[in-house]
Amino acid sequence: MPGSLSILAPDGVPEVVAGDDLAAVLLTALAPEQVADGDVLVVTSKIVSKAEGRVVTGDREEWIGRETTRVVAQRGATRIVRNRLGLTMAAAGIDSSNVAAGSIVLLPEDPDASARALRRTVAERVGANVGVVVTDTAGRPWREGQTDIAIGAAGITVLESFAGRVDGHGNELAVTAPAVADEVAGAVELAQGKLGARPFALVRGRADLVLPAGEDGPGAASLIRAEGADLFGYGAREAVLRAVAGCDEDRSPFGAPVSAEELVDALARAGITAQGSPAGEVRCPTDRRVAVDIVAFAHGWVVTEFGTDLRLQPVSP
Repeated sequence: MPGSLSILAPDGVPEVVAGDDLAAVLLTALAPEQVADGDVLVVTSKIVSKAEGRVVTGDREEWIGRETTRVVAQRGATRIVRNRLGLTMAAAGIDSSNVAAGSIVLLPEDPDASARALRRTVAERVGANVGVVVTDTAGRPWREGQTDIAIGAAGITVLESFAGRVDGHGNELAVTAPAVADEVAGAVELAQGKLGARPFALVRGRADLVLPAGEDGPGAASLIRAEGADLFGYGAREAVLRAVAGCDEDRSPFGAPVSAEELVDALARAGITAQGSPAGEVRCPTDRRVAVDIVAFAHGWVVTEFGTDLRLQPVSP
């Protein structure tokens, strides 16, 4: 029916262990005849990790450190980090629920590759062209609670673009881009339930999102903003500390250097009088050198002495 979406999350899925045939487990739970072209198969990352042998033992904090590329924010025992997949998550996405005591579940080695493999195997066994989404749970800045997002995908559009389209009132849309893979993940979580032991689901009603056979698409990795492209590369406290420390290796999350006009404005907001030059430099007095260094670092510029003034230049690429 137009405008309808159905989600089937079957019960009775057995415990998955390393080496299990994930496609066989899924198709047994769903029944092959229930899978059709245009369906989207959604599977939790935990069940993928278990099948791929990503359940480990040892110190949880040590494993978080291994999976972390940098700390984004920390409040007490809670650490939000950017992990090796580029995802920004609490505890690097490591989980110790729904697993034997003393064990830890790491995220799949490559969730997009896992999705591609599952899609290919399902196509071989039942002849259906389906999309596949691998999900995990994540929090959201500015909002309480968590929801499932797509961390792996194959054969499905993950991001729609409405830029350039016109709404019913004649207004042109500029940056509207629904993250449809994340929306599918969130919808499926409602049917699965957090404690329902339903790690798979079949979504029907959005065949328009499923790519032609043989086309896997860019995967869920394409939803991750590159370092420096995110406006919130550090938490509020961490951003201050990184700017004060001024280590070159901490520059990337602050983004590309701003224009001279933006830097002059930022310095002014910090109570520092500065002037831009035709050469693209910025100059200001030396009387607040420490503050100038901090503001410049956070905006992608470097400071050098120039006679009685300070000369500021953007960091070279």
